Amino acid sequence: MFKFITEKPFWVNLLVAIAIFFILIFTILQLLGSITNHGRYLTVPSVVGKKTADAIKFLESKGFDVEIQDSVYTDTAKMGIVLRQIPDPNSTVKINRTILLTVNRVTLPLIDMPALEGKSLNFALDILRRSHLKLGDTIYKPDFMRGSIIEQRYRGGKIISGSKIPWGSAIDLVVGSGLNLEPILVPDLLGLTFSEANSILQQNGITIGAIVADPGITDTASAYIWKQNPPKLNEQNEPEFIQAGQIMDLWISLERKVERDTTIH
Repeated sequence: MFKFITEKPFWVNLLVAIAIFFILIFTILQLLGSITNHGRYLTVPSVVGKKTADAIKFLESKGFDVEIQDSVYTDTAKMGIVLRQIPDPNSTVKINRTILLTVNRVTLPLIDMPALEGKSLNFALDILRRSHLKLGDTIYKPDFMRGSIIEQRYRGGKIISGSKIPWGSAIDLVVGSGLNLEPILVPDLLGLTFSEANSILQQNGITIGAIVADPGITDTASAYIWKQNPPKLNEQNEPEFIQAGQIMDLWISLERKVERDTTIH
């Protein structure tokens, strides 16, 4: 081979070298084109609004790679759908191009319960809105903090600030309605369940003090009131009066020891 090269004129060897060079370049370009799918393009279909799993399956069947770029939560869109895609729909890209998807979460994110107690109702409503929460029931209770939040509740129970709750949860607010300085008749609670009695006392702004329970009570709410202090009538059988904000003690039992007089309203 070397003898063949040395026997030829220089210009012949130069032409041969140039020809070999161009053949190698052409071969390499053809190989690169095959490896990188040069000249093969696809139009990106739109998957915005589709369920995430369906969108991924559809794009992969069209020759695309798929990657979840971000998972966010938008309450104005259905959960678990594609919100955005990159490249945009109808873009022309090479085959095997990776499509990046931003999807709406399939579960509600948890947020911190804000502190509302002591704040005015309007201010509390603004805080709820900015915290992505909504107002449930508004309960007015006699209290000297008129127009202010005296308790925040979630699903029937008091909730402390900082507790984790789902986005969009409904929060019930207990609002002070002021104190009525006029004395009211002591309500007759005998024969009622504790739950019924508690509701009446709350409506009148009367606070429950001591609860004396008979042995064996496990469900306070369904226990019966058999004694109260102050009583409805005094020793002279005259009506007793009480003011909002005062305290009433209750005695409860598993059985109804005192029959309810249904003629009393």
